[in-house]
Amino acid sequence: MKEVRLSIFGFGNVGKAVARVILEKGKAFEEQYGIRLKAVSVSDSSATVWLPEGVDLEEALNIKEHLGRLSEWKNDYEVYDLTPKEAVREVEAEVVIDVTNDKNAWEWHVEALKAGRAVVTSNKPPLAFHYSEIMEEAQRRNLPYLFEATVMAGTPIVGLLRENLLGDHVHRIDAVLNGTTTYILTRMEEGESFEDALREAQGLGIAERDPSGDILGIDAGYKATILHCISFGPITFDEIHVEGIAGMGPKNMMQAKREGETIRLVATIEEDQVRVRPKRIPQSSPLAVSSTQNAALIKTDLLGELVIKGAGAGLKETASGVVSDIIKASMELRF
Repeated sequence: MKEVRLSIFGFGNVGKAVARVILEKGKAFEEQYGIRLKAVSVSDSSATVWLPEGVDLEEALNIKEHLGRLSEWKNDYEVYDLTPKEAVREVEAEVVIDVTNDKNAWEWHVEALKAGRAVVTSNKPPLAFHYSEIMEEAQRRNLPYLFEATVMAGTPIVGLLRENLLGDHVHRIDAVLNGTTTYILTRMEEGESFEDALREAQGLGIAERDPSGDILGIDAGYKATILHCISFGPITFDEIHVEGIAGMGPKNMMQAKREGETIRLVATIEEDQVRVRPKRIPQSSPLAVSSTQNAALIKTDLLGELVIKGAGAGLKETASGVVSDIIKASMELRF
């Protein structure tokens, strides 16, 4: 049995969902893959809880739920005030897991790789701005750096492009990559105003309290940038064209519907060019998804057209991508 020590950064909704999957399915992972996952540290914005013998994730979840922050956890555990960069250097772990929204996390991702640790992340900005630096360090150290959950949550488009289409040349990807905007556009298609659709999405937990990253197309732009990096080579978010859906209203949606079309926030990814913008598409298009679904139409020289569709948001769905990468990294590591 291979024991793999985990250092978890971020213990908000996604971090807690990942912890629950490890708790609920840990025994199954041992039986199926021969690996035992042991969290030796858990960090939120208030503190790092670190115990080499293993942190009790059930207790960590209870502390977070009832007290709100890990810094309140006093019994039996050492609670440290460490920066992420200090923690990845000091905490002995095989896999560092970043489920934060830290835009500067690429710096401590690189530090983790230099310390000989694999990295698994759902955090998009590090890759959207610093893909080259991160991947060069990972290759130099011959360590896994995995990021399935950065695009389409657990729907495995990243793995598909990185690992399964190795003999194909990708010509183009058209994709709907943001569930919040799809939900809002779907509701406007049914006659709701933009403001009411947004409030409804926020009430359901689909949209953030500050929805600007979704509405302005930034989130979809991050994801499209990552897909370009995988499929065509490095590019940064600063080099792409992004338009959001702020100018859309029910009239636009109803007009498109009468003409047999719909409007979705579509990312078009070609070599050296990424565009994200609202686009009219046929209602029969595989990109005409509804609710919070994501979809991508991938065109290659050998396979032709390939459609991948699935949940693009959700806690369990994102945890699926993160945990799959943890298992993959654990099986790739040699120690």
